Amino acid sequence: MTFGSLGLFGSPCISQPVYSSLCRIQSRFQHSTESNTTRSFNRVSCNQIDHRQSSLPMFNNTLSLPVTDDQPDEFASKMRSRPRRKRRKSDFRGRTELPNRTCKQLTRWWPLLLFLTALLLLAFEASKIGWRSKTNKSELQKPNVVVSPVKKSETNLNRLDAPRCLKLLPPEELQHLDFPVNKDSSDPIKKVIYLSESNAPYDINSQQELGTTRFNLFTGFQTFHQREQSFKVNETASVHCGFYSEDGGFTISNEDKSYMQTCKSVVSTCAFGGGDNLYQPIGMSDTSLQKVCYVAFWDEITLATQKEQGHVFNEDRFIGKWRIVIVKNLPFRDQRLNGKIPKMLAHRLFPNARYSIWVDSKSQFRRDPLGVFEALLWRSKSVLAISVHGARSSVYDEAKAVVKKNKATPEEVKVQITQYHQDGLPEDKRFNGNKALNEASVIVREHTPVTNLFMCLWFNEVVRFTSRDQLSFPYVLWRLKVLKNINMFPVCTRKDLVNSMGHIRKAKPLG
Repeated sequence: MTFGSLGLFGSPCISQPVYSSLCRIQSRFQHSTESNTTRSFNRVSCNQIDHRQSSLPMFNNTLSLPVTDDQPDEFASKMRSRPRRKRRKSDFRGRTELPNRTCKQLTRWWPLLLFLTALLLLAFEASKIGWRSKTNKSELQKPNVVVSPVKKSETNLNRLDAPRCLKLLPPEELQHLDFPVNKDSSDPIKKVIYLSESNAPYDINSQQELGTTRFNLFTGFQTFHQREQSFKVNETASVHCGFYSEDGGFTISNEDKSYMQTCKSVVSTCAFGGGDNLYQPIGMSDTSLQKVCYVAFWDEITLATQKEQGHVFNEDRFIGKWRIVIVKNLPFRDQRLNGKIPKMLAHRLFPNARYSIWVDSKSQFRRDPLGVFEALLWRSKSVLAISVHGARSSVYDEAKAVVKKNKATPEEVKVQITQYHQDGLPEDKRFNGNKALNEASVIVREHTPVTNLFMCLWFNEVVRFTSRDQLSFPYVLWRLKVLKNINMFPVCTRKDLVNSMGHIRKAKPLG
């Protein structure tokens, strides 16, 4: 098919621009055709078309369009002349081939893999056991050495932030706070008689019944029969409560005794065997400084240790706000047991005091004492306030932890827990709506016949069994059922009361 055969030249219906466009289309088709033998156009130059167009008259009424059937349409030829693009093969199959192969191998060999894993774990545990045995042997072969003091961070020292859980009165009200007026108590126990060498002489043969060597002239030699009798509630109670004999030890000078008898309320602590440093109390009001004594009990070892560090008391025996009381002839070789005396027997040391706060030597007391009495005792009408334990809730769980942490020997813990189990101490983790386990680093109490008896019974249990007082406190509370108005405050309240510094150095045992 050609432009000439179409009879386009001289046509009055086709203008010169149309001819020019047809010429360009023809040129493009010539380059894109696959074969020039059977499907070629007659090549007519664009110059000839333009020349003929210009030489023909403008209007011509004849139009010849001969079309042959054997030649395809130019647009179809254009479509056929385009080369087909090759489709890219999808690589999805290649991507999934590796995971499929891996799954097949795992399905086939999983028993062997499981066996190898178990074998590796067994070998690892065996190596740990061997390493521990070697370590224990090396520790047994080491001679006894004195551990040098370890400096601990004192970042908590003198920290006096606002309490989160302890609800104290405003400072202006604390300045005018005073002790409440004495009221007649409705407690069933009216009087406590403390057994001594003069009113209850002991039989030396009864010591064979005790099964322990820690009872001495300071504690008295309490038998199991006397122990059972001490838990019975009567209007007048008789109990061993330390200071059994004048030859029992824990000797205090007359000057110090005279000062202690003047205290109506007291905040006390102790450090025996050169243990912890003395941290000055903070956060108290001027009124509390006039009405509350601050007493720290030291032995001669601690006195020498503090002198080496430049902590020397003045002529009045004060270091800062603390009145230092020097104790001689400590009755126990175990310094932890010596520390239970000022901790639990404040009513024996301060006979005229109505209220007391005990603070462990590892802590810094940082609140107003009168405000603490009001918040933890007077407001809730309690006579004893102590913190719940932060980690555990059961005496039996605590016993396991004591053995695990080497706080006591497994034998003495077993004796104590066996006795408590025989006495019927339940394994409940709740007691009177609170945790059945306590932490006694801070003790706030009123000195009443009931609380005094409770502290005596607690002290006797600590002497008879282990010095871990967390184990015996719930037992005594369970046995002495008349003591009900106890405020067991949460751990966050204890943290509001003190800045915990941790133990600075290990106390030296007595020879």
